[in-house]
Amino acid sequence: MQAGILLSPMLFSDRHSLVNISEDSVSVLGTVGALGFVFFLFLSGVKMDLSLTLKSGKKAISIGLLTVVVPLIFCMTTIKNLHPEGNEFSNKSFFLAVTYSGTSFPVIHSLLSELKILNSELGRLGLSAALIGDIVTLVLTVFSLWVKTGIEKGIEEALMDVGLALLFIVIVVFVLRPVMKWMVKRTPEAGQIKDMCFFIVVLAFMMSPRFTKLFRVYFLFGPFILGLAVPDGPPLGSALVEKLDPIISGLFLPIFATTCGLRFDPSYFKDSTKFAYHQAIGAVVTLLIKFVVSLLVPLLCKMPTRDSFALAFIMISKGIVEMGSYSIMNDSRVISEDIFTHMTIVIILVASIVPILVKKLYDPSRKYLCFQKRTIMNSKLNQELRLISCVHVPSNVSSIINLFNASCLIRDSSIALDVLHLVKLSGRATPLFIAHHKQKKTQPNKSYSENVVLAFEQFERDNREAVSVNVFTAVSPPNLMYEDICNLAMDRLTSFIILPFHRRWYIDGSIESEDQTIRSLNFDILERAPCSIGILVEGRRNLKGSNVRDPLASNNSSSYNIAVIFMGGQDDREALALAKRISQDKNVSLTVIHFKAANSLGPILTENDRMLDDAMLSDIKQSKCLTYIEKQVKDGPETSNYLRSIVEDYQLIIVGRRYKRENPQTSGLQEWCEFQEIGIIGDLLSSADFIGKYTLLIVQQQQQRTT
Repeated sequence: MQAGILLSPMLFSDRHSLVNISEDSVSVLGTVGALGFVFFLFLSGVKMDLSLTLKSGKKAISIGLLTVVVPLIFCMTTIKNLHPEGNEFSNKSFFLAVTYSGTSFPVIHSLLSELKILNSELGRLGLSAALIGDIVTLVLTVFSLWVKTGIEKGIEEALMDVGLALLFIVIVVFVLRPVMKWMVKRTPEAGQIKDMCFFIVVLAFMMSPRFTKLFRVYFLFGPFILGLAVPDGPPLGSALVEKLDPIISGLFLPIFATTCGLRFDPSYFKDSTKFAYHQAIGAVVTLLIKFVVSLLVPLLCKMPTRDSFALAFIMISKGIVEMGSYSIMNDSRVISEDIFTHMTIVIILVASIVPILVKKLYDPSRKYLCFQKRTIMNSKLNQELRLISCVHVPSNVSSIINLFNASCLIRDSSIALDVLHLVKLSGRATPLFIAHHKQKKTQPNKSYSENVVLAFEQFERDNREAVSVNVFTAVSPPNLMYEDICNLAMDRLTSFIILPFHRRWYIDGSIESEDQTIRSLNFDILERAPCSIGILVEGRRNLKGSNVRDPLASNNSSSYNIAVIFMGGQDDREALALAKRISQDKNVSLTVIHFKAANSLGPILTENDRMLDDAMLSDIKQSKCLTYIEKQVKDGPETSNYLRSIVEDYQLIIVGRRYKRENPQTSGLQEWCEFQEIGIIGDLLSSADFIGKYTLLIVQQQQQRTT
């Protein structure tokens, strides 16, 4: 947009200018850009899920409806007082007022994605309200066009337009959508849509502007309505978005924005007609009233003041949709050059200011500043322990179940386990959060986590009264998944989150897969989580041969050997507390290996840390239910050699993360540390030099943050 303005007559109007742009060049750019804009509207329709309007709460419906209707009334009143001549429909005042007061779902979605608050509570509310507002805007726009036709050409022509538009919608909904659903059904589960089906849908999109002309529908509505008919999500919706969105967003849409800027000529601002000035005043009044309504409704619903202001700014945001609409109306002579100039200035100002103000007002991480201690150390042994386990791929399910089976769950120390299945958001704009224990109320037609639900339901039945399981699914962008995890941890009063490591191995020790997206997510959780965290590194072999343990065979099963590596500090204390918690059963053998510095320097710990370490180790030394080993080492290589000699004796090893804490016991190992998120010892034990049957759990105690 800025590039287009710089190349516009605003700066380069002289024929001796350094930049010369021929009319043919502008025409070609305009054609390519317009194609990109129509593609953008089609993909926006593909990403939208209209079924969510039925599930929107009263707050979202109220905000979405009132922020369009109330500003529209004030706008019409203002323009009527300023410009009483003519009919509101004949002089396009009503149509323009709808564009001023309207809400654009794609623009608000782009803003929330850019600010990385799509998954936040405010982001979800804003998306729901924007979806309602966009539908209301679309209905009012079509209504204004029909009324204008009725006034200018007669009621019969208006009724003909209504009938043809309804026929077009019927064909799309009852002919094209069933055909696309049939394509989806013929696609194997978790498979990709056939190329032929993909090209048929793209061809239908390319033909939609021509069909809309035959059915007397505004040509921009055709691709959008067709996009709404496409089944969202995988395999068809996601294939369209993944293949088309990069080139549309990265190439065609920037070209279109540039051509919009090329149309901007500030000379029309000085030579505006009285009607254009009145329209500009009406647009500004509409914007102010829309802001006030967007602010008052959340405040009446007792939303925090800062959040209400942030939502108000979100709801008045303007962007590429409004800019594109005014540009096309300008080319079609629906609006004059001076009105286009005024609206361009308004859009640029709003689009520049709103993101800055929203970012300043709303920080979703504030609610994670938990002043309560949500750690395993602060949980009583006979009290239910609340955990969250995250699942990305099927192998994570067996790893988590095997981990809990190895801990030999007992009734006296029960666990409330919340399983969160994380699914990449693809082919849709709105994130989903599904609570499967409330399946009848919240689950959509397709199940994202059927196998995960079945596996953990069986696990719960096999460990009745020792564990209770609730399964959730979060469908969201990978870079924002931490919001879902942290929000669930806050809502469920969780003490411990288990995250899968981003790398998995085959049985022979070779790397099976590595996902840097999961690694980035783990870093985000380590920085923001409102409780303690554990990263589960899957071993070369499972803890047990099967996913689910028969509880009747527990008395005859061999003992599970669990080791805790202790060097001191809060993370090590949390790891030890977890080990004590899961080793209460007689079938679990716990060994605490305490590494002490052989030289006089000793670990660099605060006096408070040293006292807490001594108190915890005192209980360990007095216990007869576990083995305590004290090992003095001079440096990191000696620690490494000792660990290499004993790791094969254990099925599970628990260590503290000890981030950025190096002491004599680990000196010389820091420079070889590949994965900072699991700490020096965790990285050492997960390296190729340590090949064993054990699984590794790296623990970080809750980080107390005050800012």
